[in-house]
Parts: sequence; C-alpha cells; structure tokens
Amino acid sequence: MGVPAAGGSRRGVLATTAAAVFLLLVLCGCGAPAAMAAAAGGGGGEQYLYKDPRQPLNRRIDDLLRRMTLAEKIGQMSQIERENATADVVRDYFVGSVLSGGGSVPAPQAPPEAWVKMVNEMQRAAMSTRLGIPMLYGIDAVHGHGNVYKATVFPHNVGLGCTRDPELVKKIGAATALEVRATGIPYVFAPCVAVCRDPRWGRCYESFSEDPKVVQQMTSVISGLQGEIPASGRRGAPFFAGQRNVAACSKHYVGDGGTASGINENDTVATFHELLGTHMPPYYSAVIRGVSTVMVSFSSWNGVKMHANHFLVTDFLKTRLRFRGFVISDWRGLDKMTSPEHADYITSVKLGILAGIDMVMIPYTYTEFIDDLTTLVRNGTIPMSRIDDAVRRILRVKFTMGLFENPYGDPSLSGELGKPEHRELAREAVRRSLVLLKNGKDGEQPLLPLPKKAGSILVAGSHADNLGYQCGGWTITWQGQGGNNLTAGITILDGIRRAVDRGTEVVYSENPDAGFVRRNAGRFDYAVVVVGEPPYAESFGDNLNLTVPAPGPSVIRNVCGGGIRCAVVLVSGRPLAVEPFVGAVDALVAAWLPGTEGQGVSDVLFGDYEFTGKLARTWFRSVEQLPMNVGDAHYDPLFPFGFGLETQPSTA
Repeated sequence: MGVPAAGGSRRGVLATTAAAVFLLLVLCGCGAPAAMAAAAGGGGGEQYLYKDPRQPLNRRIDDLLRRMTLAEKIGQMSQIERENATADVVRDYFVGSVLSGGGSVPAPQAPPEAWVKMVNEMQRAAMSTRLGIPMLYGIDAVHGHGNVYKATVFPHNVGLGCTRDPELVKKIGAATALEVRATGIPYVFAPCVAVCRDPRWGRCYESFSEDPKVVQQMTSVISGLQGEIPASGRRGAPFFAGQRNVAACSKHYVGDGGTASGINENDTVATFHELLGTHMPPYYSAVIRGVSTVMVSFSSWNGVKMHANHFLVTDFLKTRLRFRGFVISDWRGLDKMTSPEHADYITSVKLGILAGIDMVMIPYTYTEFIDDLTTLVRNGTIPMSRIDDAVRRILRVKFTMGLFENPYGDPSLSGELGKPEHRELAREAVRRSLVLLKNGKDGEQPLLPLPKKAGSILVAGSHADNLGYQCGGWTITWQGQGGNNLTAGITILDGIRRAVDRGTEVVYSENPDAGFVRRNAGRFDYAVVVVGEPPYAESFGDNLNLTVPAPGPSVIRNVCGGGIRCAVVLVSGRPLAVEPFVGAVDALVAAWLPGTEGQGVSDVLFGDYEFTGKLARTWFRSVEQLPMNVGDAHYDPLFPFGFGLETQPSTA
C-alpha cells in the first residue's frame, strides 16, 4: 500500500478503515447495526450521537429521529400483547412496546426468572434491529405486581385513600417498583387517579377518593414508582430515578370516574369548569411529579370520545399543562371509538392520532394499525410532524429511563418479589386503611377491640377464608378469582387464628344456619362475620343496586341475630347498602379489598393497633341517593365523608 497523497485522500483511508472494521465485525458475527456503529466510532462519535449517554437528551432524540424511517417511527408508536411478541414480530415491525394484559403471563405460577427471560428475549429482538431502539415492556400493577404469582398484593386504592397518608402510599409505590423490576419489567400502567363520583362504577375501587384533593395527595405513589423528582426538575418532563424504579402512567384521562350512573366507559356530562374542578386536579399533580405517561380514558366528555378529544389531549394536557411524556391509548381504545367496535378503523386511527395519542395499545390487530397509519401519513391525512411529535415523546421517555444503556432485566432482583419487608408494609397499609363504622349498640359497651383470650369464638362468612376475595380484581387474572390457591398470602381467618390466645378455640363455619347458631349461642364469646363482594374488574363490576351479595345478609342475620355479640367485616370495593342490618350488629368494619396480608385486619380487630382510617368516600343510605358526594346540596349519608371511629390499642 502506498503512502496516501495530501488532501482528500485522507477521507479515502478513513473510509477504507471503516469498511474493513465493518467487514471484520460482520464476519465475527456482530450485527450490521453494531458493526456500523463501531465503524462510525463505537457509538460515541459524531455519526451516532443517540448512542452516547454523554450527549444532551434533546440532541440524542434529534439524532435518532432523523435516522428513522416511517416504518420505524410507526413501530415505536405500536404496543402489542405479549402473546404476539415473537422475536420475528418485534424485529420485523420495529415494535416499540409490549404489554401483558390482565392475566397474561409466560406460564402459570411463573417465577421471576421466567418473566425476566421472556422480557429479555423480546428485548434482544428489538436491540437487533437496524437502529437498536429498545422495547418498553408495560404491565398493570394497580395494587402491587398483581399479575405475578407470590407478589405482594397491597390494598386497592379505595382503601389507601382512607389512610390519608401520602408517605405510606409513596412507600407502596417504591415497593411495587422493586417487585415489578424483579420480573424484568420497567413500566407500569399505574396509578389510576380517577375521582370516582359514583360507587356503582365497576372501577371505583381503583380510585383513592371522591374528593380530588385526596386523590392529588395520593399521587405521591408516582414518586414512589419513579423516584422523587428534585426541586430543580423541569415541570412536565418525565422523571426517572434509576434502575430500581419504573415508569408510571396516570390514568384514565380524564373524567372516567364521573360517567352517568357510574357505567364504565360511559359519558361524563360536565361543564369545562366542572371537569377542571373535579377530575383534572390529579393530573396537575401527576405532571408536576414528572409522570412519564398518561393513558386516555375509554369514556367520553359531553358525547366526545376522549380518544378523539384534541382539545383535552393536545391543547390542554400537552400544551397548557406542558406534559412532555407520551400519551398512550387504553386497551383497543381506537376500536372502541365506534359502535359497533372496529366499524371504521382507519377513521378511528386518524382521529386518535390527530387528537394527540402517541402510543397505541393494539394487542392483536397491530398489522392493521400499522398499515392504516402508514396510509394516512403517505396520503397526507396525518402530517409527519404529528408522527415526529409522538415518536419524540416516546424516545424522550426511553432515554430518560436509561433503556438504551440498560435495556435488559436484572435477574439479581428476583428476591424483591414478595419479600418480607414488602409484606409487612402491606400489612401496615391494611391496618391503616380499615374504617370502623360502628362499635357497640346504643347503651352498650364497645365490642372492639376483641379479647384475644376467650373460651370459643365463631368466625363465619364467605370472605373469612378466601384469599382471592380479599385481593379482588386485577389479581393473577384480570377479573380476579376466589380461592386460596391463586397466590401466597394470609387470609383474615388465618390472621384471627394467629392473633388469639393459644387456648382460645376458633370455630369456622362459612354459612351457619340459624339452628346452628341458636344451639351454640352460649358456647361462643363473640363472632366475627366476614362477608362482601366477589372479585370483578371494569364493566363486570358495574352494579346499580349495591346490595351485599348473598349469602352475606343471611349470615349476618343468622349470627348477629342469634344471641352472639358480633363484629361484621365488610370486604368490598366500595360502600354497599348496609342500612338494613347495621342496627343488628355490634361492630361494623369496612375492610375494602385488603390484599394478601389479612393479618392486618386481625391486628386491629384484637387491639394490637388502633383504628385510624377515615372514609375517603361517602357511605350512602340507599342507591336512590346516588350520585351523592360531600358538598352536594342533598347530602344525607349513612356515614359521611371523613367518618371513622377510633380505638386505643388493647392493654390486655
């Protein structure tokens, strides 16, 4: 080889060197993108600024965005279901995100290692694409990592709101983040910051309160999930503390808790002023806390589907509130814009993307979405500027999360799942969430706290020994399920048995008849009756009568009317119609949906800890009063907002 001449021949030598490096890397088995990056300076050179973590965030985004084809951009806007996310699909369609729907798991009772392996395999496919843009895996974790076997299941938000303790909720967010990270997942569809104004709504238990101020306080869970944004943090910009945190998602924007008659996905009829005053405040707090993503609601506002509402999504959330993260649709949210569903899909895609949705949850019909959106861009219906805005927001979150530097799950975190410290935190949350509604009949001594030392006690009811009923929906499966075999935990009956004196006999009868109670009335010192709702989620939980499900009322009548002093523990996702029997019981406890740590209930029943919970929602007398919320002119509750009797710890 001769000595190069002066001038332009130097570029020829560099080009020859780069080509040689590229060829060598290809021959040794390195992928073409990696080879190109290495030839251009190891990813840190001027050619590939987006690969260099030392570069400013916006410079990295700009550099990557200008390199992307339309297909790669639309791929980033697509979120598909785990079942469909084979390596080929992720690679060929440049899929930007994958999710697990409720109950979608790699295998029944899969350990953390199986989750990490699954997520990492998908990630390897994403990283092998031309530009190596990491995939973002998301999952519902609305009360702990509920999809996963042996995870800690915390009380649902309806109970956490009764604690009035933002710091406790922040700790729960941090614990949840660790358990989610234990399975290799960096993104959760939580928290729900709905302001539930009607308990007939099947998602009311996902709401912290009917009061927007309480919900705002509880957005502290975002700081637990993502990490605490510093005082110098930029308002509206997504924040992420590190690899032990997860990206959060405030949902469902906006007004999902205000639909007519509490019907899920229905219309919220309200003036803009009313919307701002009641349903929007939690989003102010979420944006200030640096929430990474916002999910759009299935519901409508004054007849306009939220998934098509440009004013609220783009003009208000993105422009007025200066939210810089990305907006994601709900599950098949574009399909549900028409009735019947999917009737005019290409129009739904057009309206949704133009409204400002950045990432679309298309679990199954992703090829149709990709084809339709490509057509809409190529024919000029959707401008490239809108696509670039969406992708810029998605990339901003991914860069902020450090996904480009740390794309893979960490198997060493597997011990975080269900660890004792998290279960103890959940047990504390149960104690703090319980609301004591009644304690003693008129003229009689309070029943609670119960004495641990007794001859014999009766425990009855369908929910006393049923872990699945305690946990409610969004636990292992989407709708939840009954039984004690679905995951690890302690039932309320187990907690009672652990709490009482060793010499106290505990007799459990799920559904005792009146004859049994009458014959044994003198035998039992007292009874604990645990009844409530079966698990449900979303529309399956819509309920226009809100009565205590059978056989709950008959168990209460048989036990509490049979001459035994009784405490009734109600396990439910919302207030239920209890006025018909509240006079017959000695004590009434709202336990909400406490999760896996049933011992938190017995902790308070037996006086190891005091009752402190306060109602975060109004307890109605009859459903005919609904909707009824604190501050209404016709306010006449059975138990008002903020009510909750207190006890002192037992000294016995």
